[in-house]
Amino acid sequence: MSMNGEYLRVTSGELARALEDPEWALDFASDVQDQEDEETAPAEARHFTTHQTWNLLGFLLQRSAFPVDIVFGEEPVPEADDWGYGPPRYLTADRVRLAAGRLNRMTYDDLVHGVDHNELATAEVYPRIWDSPTSLDWARDLFVPLTEFFRAAASAEDAMVIWLD
Repeated sequence: MSMNGEYLRVTSGELARALEDPEWALDFASDVQDQEDEETAPAEARHFTTHQTWNLLGFLLQRSAFPVDIVFGEEPVPEADDWGYGPPRYLTADRVRLAAGRLNRMTYDDLVHGVDHNELATAEVYPRIWDSPTSLDWARDLFVPLTEFFRAAASAEDAMVIWLD
């Protein structure tokens, strides 16, 4: 079984409800995931997954001093149960907007600049596939869609619920 990074765009009203009723939030997230497919454009989607690249992206973003924790979220959803690999966390609409602005000003090449694949192995970044310099390209195809997803959420003034499953 693999660990996947998951994102759910939520309106301010949906976030308020999720914080009051985390069971509703889990059902809502499941419903959204069931309704969308991988053909939904990131700018139109309510759900996005970084699949197994979440830890690589987290490592690279942290290394670049990214101001928002877009991999794990920043605030816990109170009293939420485990959604796979721990309870969900969230980003407010303001933090989504800050993250989107920063993502728009960077490229994947910016993120991997100066990184040696051996750093990933030493840091035990999941999954442990860091046997060559080309392994750094693994998340390249997800970075632009993740940026588009955040840009659309920021434009709509949405917050995000984030979890690993």
